[in-house]
Formats: sequence, C-alpha cells, structure tokens
Amino acid sequence: MSIILASQSPRRKQLLSWAALDFEVVVAPTDETYPDNLPIDEIPIYIARQKAFAVENIVGKENIIIAADTVVVLNDTIIGKPKNREEAINILSQLSGNEHKVITGVVILNGFLQIDFADTTLVKFHELTQEQIIFYVDNYQPYDKAGAYAIQEWIGVVGIQSIQGDFYNVMGLPVSRVLQVLESF
Repeated sequence: MSIILASQSPRRKQLLSWAALDFEVVVAPTDETYPDNLPIDEIPIYIARQKAFAVENIVGKENIIIAADTVVVLNDTIIGKPKNREEAINILSQLSGNEHKVITGVVILNGFLQIDFADTTLVKFHELTQEQIIFYVDNYQPYDKAGAYAIQEWIGVVGIQSIQGDFYNVMGLPVSRVLQVLESF
C-alpha cells in the first residue's frame, strides 16, 4: 500500500518529507468550486475530498491518499490566491494589523476508510507599512498562496505578531495531526 499526496503544493511535499514519510505525488485536475451554502470551515474539506477522489480514480482504492486544501478567512470572507501584484498588495493591506483564520481541510482515504478534518490556526499581523508589503510582493511573488503570503518567508519573520494553533497548518498541512490519523490506516 503506497501513500499518495494529492497535491502539487511544494510546501505540503516539503512538510511530509520533513516528517520522513515515504510518499509519492499524484495530481489530478479538480474543480475547486463548492456549494454556496457550505459553512466556511467545511469548504476546505469539501475541496480536499474532490482532490482525493480525483486522484483515487487514477491510482486506485488500495493506496492511501492524502489531500488538503487551505483557505484564509478574514471577517468571515475567504481570501483566495491573488491573481496579480495589485491584488496581492490589496490582500496584505487588509491582513495588516488584523487577525485572520487559516483553515486547512484534510481528507485521508483508501478504499476502506475515509477520515477528514479541518485544522484552524489564528494568525495576527503587525501593522505593515506599504513599503513592507510592496517589498514582500515584489521579492517573493506570493501569487500561488492563499492570503498572498507564506508564513515561512520574510513576511512571517517580519510581519506576524502572533499565532494560535499549528504553525505548519499555516504552511498548508497540519503534519502532526496527519501522522496521527495515518496510524488508523
């Protein structure tokens, strides 16, 4: 039985590698839309489930599949990945001085068992200057990141005032909880 990571995220791959887990990456095109009436904390689980099932169709039911999706939530609004520089600057300007949630939904399945959960971390930014925001966006180009930032980069070192919860959840995967769940398999 192989472990398959159903994600193209380099951060998720790095985190599982740090955990010394033997796995391979398989990605399948997935529709990331969700029903309008779905509660916010269930949205990343819903999307992760779609990713897991899409990959299961490729690799079969005898493998263990790990899929995840992360959303950043500010004032009950999901902040997605920025499409361009202007949008990244705008998102970080909204996060500046405020607390937001990072919710990662995880689905782990094989043909016999499916376990899913969401992990939430609260992140509070210091007040950031416009110069700091522009420096980060221009030097790190966070266009593939929900909320327009990666906590493990410069912005996390300079801009994060506090976090409550799993640091690695903010990177995209609550690894210790994933490893605990894998023991069920």
